[in-house]
Amino acid sequence: MSLVKQLAGETAIYGISSILSRVLHYVVFTVYLTNRVFATEPALYGIYIDMYAYAAMLLILFTYRMETAYFRFGSEEGKEKVAFSTSSISIFFSTIFLVILLLFARAPIADMLKYPGQTQFVTYFALIIGLDALAAIPFAQLRLKNRPYRFAFIKVFNVVLTLLLVFFFLEVCPWLIDRGYTSLRSIYSYDRRLDLVFISNLIASAGVLFLLLPQLKGMQLKLSARLWRKMIIYAVPLIIVGLAGVFNQSFAVPLLKYLLPGTSIENLEEAGLYGAAAKLAILMNLFTQAFNYAAEPFFFKQAKKSAARQTYAEVAQAFTLAASLVFLMILLYMDGVQLLIGINYRESIYSIVPVLLLAYILLGIYYNISIWYKITDKTSYGAFISIGGTLVTIITALLLIGPLGKVALAWSALACYSFMVLAGYLTGRINYPIPYRLQQMMTYILLAVLIFLVSIGVRQQFDGLPVRLMINTVLLIVYCGMVYYLDKESIRRWLGI
Repeated sequence: MSLVKQLAGETAIYGISSILSRVLHYVVFTVYLTNRVFATEPALYGIYIDMYAYAAMLLILFTYRMETAYFRFGSEEGKEKVAFSTSSISIFFSTIFLVILLLFARAPIADMLKYPGQTQFVTYFALIIGLDALAAIPFAQLRLKNRPYRFAFIKVFNVVLTLLLVFFFLEVCPWLIDRGYTSLRSIYSYDRRLDLVFISNLIASAGVLFLLLPQLKGMQLKLSARLWRKMIIYAVPLIIVGLAGVFNQSFAVPLLKYLLPGTSIENLEEAGLYGAAAKLAILMNLFTQAFNYAAEPFFFKQAKKSAARQTYAEVAQAFTLAASLVFLMILLYMDGVQLLIGINYRESIYSIVPVLLLAYILLGIYYNISIWYKITDKTSYGAFISIGGTLVTIITALLLIGPLGKVALAWSALACYSFMVLAGYLTGRINYPIPYRLQQMMTYILLAVLIFLVSIGVRQQFDGLPVRLMINTVLLIVYCGMVYYLDKESIRRWLGI
């Protein structure tokens, strides 16, 4: 079996879990919320997205990239157990401290976020983030030990439980209250709908941690101070990488909240519209995330092999082809995909989604390219590149938000990841040259963009949805035929033919 095919198999397992869990998540938190719960209240949906953006940022601080440090040192011969215990104990004590700190400071934090008096939001997320941080190293161990099925089960369980709880709180409770079960008023009220969504997530996070407890069985209650110092030195630059990555991926809504010229409510409404449209690009983000789950431990295991650099080049090329196919499949069937979000949220999807999909392709390529500084312990390069990417995001957003409004954030994401890919590639050529097949990778992307532009022309010529979908299907087949004709040897090798 080719290494690319092996990685593809693991990516598929992680991808199935990610896609299944995200599809369920999507049904509840995009389709359901935008069509029913907050159908006429984009501002509340904006708050929902806003809070999760800050949660993603705080989770990086809570875990301080110990999971990547665990991959680095735990993959060494005979070091897995001590790396696991050291990283787990470190995160346990730091999490307790940070949760207490957030709870004490919840009032000023709520004011800073422009939610005065809504301190319960901070409480919910302090506990959610704390539970998710405690689960980080056990999840990482499942990845390092090649146990993707258990990883997938727990990830899907998390979303299914959240889905059931949200349905119970927002549908079953009011239905029962209307039929005389007035005691449930202590749980449900119309004004607490957003709170109950967050509470559902909190309970599900606790359930996930419970399922991960068997990972702690037999763990040495020992923290190696020497190894901990090495792990911290390795991980500190990656904290900056992680923070910048979350900012670049998730902070469109907070930026819109502060940069748009309207009132807070008006800006949150615009942010909610952008966030819902951005959700249509979720499949590309899922694909890159699933790839990263499988690739990170895979890359570390390949690092000491003589053909490692050739393998990294093959993986990057194969990823780019697969990502280009995902790009086309989403855009060519956008007429159907857009029906997933509420009709009041479909504004500007054709100016946001294509740009974000291209940005996510570049993000996935950067995941490939960035491996050089992780396996050579030069993580400070990653920090500088990520800081540069964040600056590009902010500057581009400031320049474009006037003429483009909320669409500026999609272009700022594309500019950010373009810079990061270029910077990562150039610094990698100097420090750890990898023979990436740039011509083939660029061809895959450019052909995909060309096919998409042809489909736009088709859309303007034909009104009937079935006809457009049939023609777009033909265009997708044409793309597959073209790339196979241009690069059949590589494709057959990846497939093990």
